[in-house]
Amino acid sequence: MPELVFFSGTMDCGKSTLALQIEHNRSSRGLQGMIYSRNDRAGRGKLSSRLGLVTEAVEAADDLDFYAHLIGHLSSGGRVDYVIVDEAQFLAPEQIDQLARVVDDLELDVFAFGITTDFRSKLFPGSQRLVELADRIEVLQVEALCWCGARATHNARTVDGRMVVEGAQVVVGDVVGDVDSPQAEVGYEVLCRRHHRRRQTSATARAAALSPDVLPVDGAK
Repeated sequence: MPELVFFSGTMDCGKSTLALQIEHNRSSRGLQGMIYSRNDRAGRGKLSSRLGLVTEAVEAADDLDFYAHLIGHLSSGGRVDYVIVDEAQFLAPEQIDQLARVVDDLELDVFAFGITTDFRSKLFPGSQRLVELADRIEVLQVEALCWCGARATHNARTVDGRMVVEGAQVVVGDVVGDVDSPQAEVGYEVLCRRHHRRRQTSATARAAALSPDVLPVDGAK
């Protein structure tokens, strides 16, 4: 039976890499997929991983109706054997409903990839709807690590290396991969719950190690 599968995890845990691997495995067996993405780091109409892999995709804009788009493609003689959707957390709940309809009515497997919670530890609307509707939820087993070495469970937004907890839910940026490199003005970092609660990023931890003052935890409870 076809399924709506939600592959979830923190940032930097290999979601896009797995999406590209699934595409490779199926296309190498002669199957044809429809790939969608949203706000990819490589630009519009791309699905890319931090390992440098990239493929073409349909940009899943706010007004995209997945069901209608696939019906149009099939009606014009196109072939679709499966659907891959990356950055699914950015989708509207009604778009997730459309993906569920694709599974039920068109009998296509849909593989959706996304992070579950935002930088405030709040559910993205798209991810929430996926949790509600998915036939299966797979938590990725490649563990992202906090700067302290513990398993990273939370996504943090940083401005000049300092964690922020206010602002728009979606601001495109990238994960800080090298703790020794300069911090971008707006970036993202994965943290364990303890350091997310204390708002302690790799940059503020380095600053604390070099300072004789005690690092303020900025309202940690």
